[in-house]
Amino acid sequence: MKILACAAALFAISGAVRAQQSPANAPAKPLVVNIMNAEGKAVGTATLSPAASGVKIVLDIKKLPPGEHSIHIHQMAKCEPPDFKSAGPHFSPAGHSHESAPAGDIPDFSLIVGKDGTAHVSTVAPNVTLGDDDHSVFSNGGTAIVIHAVAGGTGTAAPPRIACGVITRS
Repeated sequence: MKILACAAALFAISGAVRAQQSPANAPAKPLVVNIMNAEGKAVGTATLSPAASGVKIVLDIKKLPPGEHSIHIHQMAKCEPPDFKSAGPHFSPAGHSHESAPAGDIPDFSLIVGKDGTAHVSTVAPNVTLGDDDHSVFSNGGTAIVIHAVAGGTGTAAPPRIACGVITRS
């Protein structure tokens, strides 16, 4: 009888473990976003994956002007050249105006492009997710990752946008 009770308990536990590992609860897979310049040419990729707090972004950039650039997550899943203003403002979930900065900001990070026009770096966007919540980069049909000409500035004083990639569920 004890053997039968133990077998039933093991069966129940294994079912619970399988349920926790179901695709619905599985962590998000890395997402590769193609980044284009104002001429519509590929200038690299951003690979997004879950991080302990936020979204890890691995940038593999080529053919951009050397120097320091700002990078942000923008509100709309649109990257219409040449100015990429179709991406809208920095991503800020509806109803979260109390935040000190938009969720799409990436604090303490500048993209440094080398003299050869390349950059291979990673950072974490701490205020966004890859989930189904309102801070998800997939909210409202998706967002965009935008690279600005230089670092600094926000709102109407933001530097020109020189590259953009649409972030949507694949």
